[in-house]
Amino acid sequence: MSLRIEAVPCLQDNYLWLLKDQPTGAVGICDPGEAGPAIAAVEQAGGRLDSILLTHHHGDHVNGVAELKARFPGAKVVGAALDAHRLPPLDLVVKEGDLVPLGAARAEVLHLPGHTTGHIAFHFVADHALLCGDVVFALGCGRPLEAGGMEALWHSLRRVARLPANTRLCCGHEYTESNARFALHVDPENKALKAEAEAAGALRAAGRPTVPTTVAQELAANPFLRAKDLAEFTARREEKNHFKG
Repeated sequence: MSLRIEAVPCLQDNYLWLLKDQPTGAVGICDPGEAGPAIAAVEQAGGRLDSILLTHHHGDHVNGVAELKARFPGAKVVGAALDAHRLPPLDLVVKEGDLVPLGAARAEVLHLPGHTTGHIAFHFVADHALLCGDVVFALGCGRPLEAGGMEALWHSLRRVARLPANTRLCCGHEYTESNARFALHVDPENKALKAEAEAAGALRAAGRPTVPTTVAQELAANPFLRAKDLAEFTARREEKNHFKG
């Protein structure tokens, strides 16, 4: 794998993602919800920024774009055609199936609606990584926020589940410990889940991110990917909305 991917904490519990293509030195940032940490990460990586990738329009994923673009005016802002009207100004408008270059690396655009109607993800196939925004989290998934979101999110998660098992899921938030509490409520005898919850607690105690996770890990432990059908997924997602554990 030639693409280095690093989670950079920002805001209260967000992650933006620093991408560096090792052969060419090309650098990207995905979902800069805050400018300061993004700028610091780029400077530490060498001070070059080629691309700003956006999965969806929510402020905690895009609010740093203007300042980042002002600091690195050559960076190209990439986002979904379906959401162009509510994203920062885009230099490259993309849709399902488009390829986005970052140096020698290539990301395929996947339209994964549900959290929002225009949500996309960037699949670096050769580097076994999916920049998945708020569609799926370690032991959890996004909240459907727009019309038709529940069914759309179910189908998006089924699509994620069909990716190669070693695909790294680069999620937008550090929600793993709270997600684990709900997952254990739903599936208390799942040994893989218990192990993931314990590992997450140890990582957070050490001040380390719990992500990226992998498709294999989520298929073994995530109650939303493990739901047998749309009805069970819907029931679990609704229960999670009100869970106080």
